[in-house]
Amino acid sequence: MPRRSVTLDGESLTLEQLEQIADGAPCKLSAAALKRGDRSRAVVDRAAAGDDQVYGVNTGFGRLSRIRIDARSLDDLQLNLIRSHAAGVGNPLPERVVRAILALRANCLCRGHSGIRRGVLGRMIELLNAGIHPVIPEQGSVGASGDLAPLAHIALCVIGEGEVHYQGRRMKAATALKRAGLAPIRLEAKEGLALINGTQVMSAIGSLALLRAERLAVSADITGAMSLEAMLGSARAFDSRIHDARPHPGQLASASNLRRLLDESKIAESHADCDRVQDAYSLRCMPQVHGAARDTLAHVRRVLETEINSSTDNPMVFIDEDELMSGGNFHGQPVSVALDLMGIAVCSLGTISERRIDRMLNPDLSRELPAFLTREPGLNSGFMMAQVTAAALVSENKVLAHPASVDSITTSASQEDHVSMGVHAARKGASIVEHIARVLGIEAMCAAQALDLRRPLTPGRGVAAAHTAVRSRIKELKRDRVLAGDMDRAAELVDDGSLVRAAQKRIGPLA
Repeated sequence: MPRRSVTLDGESLTLEQLEQIADGAPCKLSAAALKRGDRSRAVVDRAAAGDDQVYGVNTGFGRLSRIRIDARSLDDLQLNLIRSHAAGVGNPLPERVVRAILALRANCLCRGHSGIRRGVLGRMIELLNAGIHPVIPEQGSVGASGDLAPLAHIALCVIGEGEVHYQGRRMKAATALKRAGLAPIRLEAKEGLALINGTQVMSAIGSLALLRAERLAVSADITGAMSLEAMLGSARAFDSRIHDARPHPGQLASASNLRRLLDESKIAESHADCDRVQDAYSLRCMPQVHGAARDTLAHVRRVLETEINSSTDNPMVFIDEDELMSGGNFHGQPVSVALDLMGIAVCSLGTISERRIDRMLNPDLSRELPAFLTREPGLNSGFMMAQVTAAALVSENKVLAHPASVDSITTSASQEDHVSMGVHAARKGASIVEHIARVLGIEAMCAAQALDLRRPLTPGRGVAAAHTAVRSRIKELKRDRVLAGDMDRAAELVDDGSLVRAAQKRIGPLA
């Protein structure tokens, strides 16, 4: 079934639409955006034909901005800019991320503050719709004048240089353009600078990671509820009266989810009269910990929703005033700080999950479950190493969570003397989110095993549905086997939304 096209107008792109484009949806530009672009270009053309010195139009760049460029060399100025700035290194960014970057850059350029021609703007859309994905090295941006180096690798493709992925192969951009029936474009005044000044690389990586993190926050409530049932924990700490007394939105949502997931639990009824007064924090404080992550992610969403519909290049064109004005909207600090917060917040979903995993496996803490959740401990090691893997991942996250945005390094002969490190924050944040998916998958796998060991007692309706979803992909562990494949399947179950969908099918939408 063909994917529905997403219209870019520079003002209304949502994170969910961006993900659709990343996953292959085609794009088009709104008529109003094209008209704004034409008017914006006219302002640049007048500036290029005039006698005034205008940064980015008839001057050098960065520290070289005081050097006036002869009118006959303005096109060469843009060409040289792209070639010199395409200085990225490292592994190529995933094609899914590249699609998001192309879409965000086009959405920025069509706002009418960039002054590029309709054909250059349209080329971004043509690349997306043709499936021509520039090879963008993941390292080289400090997030100062935006993501100069990685965006220059996109601009290379526009002019027919550099490399791309096309039809399943890596090839020269010129070859891919020819096969797609597209010709290289010669850039004119300001257009090269417009293509590379912006925060779209950090925003694309961060936006896709955020959407994934938001889904994992719901999965964390489910895996946590599974673990609580497995360890004969109490749902009393999730009573609405407790959380209404401290009404953080994320905490309220998480507590509500837990109550519904645990509803009608026969396991809970079996120990209603036990002498345990309260559970360990990793069980009792799930709403507070999961909720804090949710609230932080909500803040990050607001930042990114603003950023992806903003003008972030320099100089900026103001159509009504017929003026170009230099500023600093390309600076990535708002995004960098937000993505650092995302990584820090999501770390807690992993650290508390790993503690629940350990409690299930530790016979001194698990309330009569066999050591490492195996029926024959000693002969079998059970899930011993699954917990070690989870511990390794959460410990690596503690290193990755050190904020990138507190760092700065001077570049461009001290002209760019404070930088944001936004792509560093985005890449670290995406890695943390990847690790959390795996940790929550391990928790789901261990909790399902523990629930099997509690039979014939049955858990709450939502937890029972999640248990069934795990067992649809991973068999009960009756004797030792290689767990690596099981852990991959468990991570997919958490990450692709299957665990959430299974629970929601039984108990309705979760917050």
